[in-house]
Amino acid sequence: MKIEPQHVVSLTYNLYVDQDGTENLVEKTTEEQPLTFLYGAGQMLPRFEENLSTLSTGDTFDFRLPAADAYGEYDDEAVANLPKEMFEGQDLPEIGSLLPLQDNQGNHFQGQVVSVVEDAVIVDLNHPMAGQELHFTGNVLNVRPATPEELSHGHAHGADGHHGH
Repeated sequence: MKIEPQHVVSLTYNLYVDQDGTENLVEKTTEEQPLTFLYGAGQMLPRFEENLSTLSTGDTFDFRLPAADAYGEYDDEAVANLPKEMFEGQDLPEIGSLLPLQDNQGNHFQGQVVSVVEDAVIVDLNHPMAGQELHFTGNVLNVRPATPEELSHGHAHGADGHHGH
């Protein structure tokens, strides 16, 4: 079956990013635990879906997304100074650790601690893969029409259309 909007796609993929001239595998899914998503629902990177748009069950894929089409270019301005008072009563986070944060609109995201100074914790708010070209290879395992429940919820309920337990 061909991939189309309002279809549920299950696929395996390997994601490579270039680090110091070497392609490193940073994410991988398996046939036992594939990536399953509702195509065209806006959950995936738009260019990721665009690259799958001509494929059908059983097809393989191999494509690259430049940083601008993936998680954006690295933004030197996207750094926040969090006052140490925010961490009162708890240990200060370690450099390199990820902090769960929330903006004024209630959106959740993570920031990586880059340094701890006298009165603040400095956090990099860029996505960990900002500025990276993403290289995907993989295999389309299954394509099926979404169930009415999946369409109303706006996301897939697993490879067979049911929530696993």
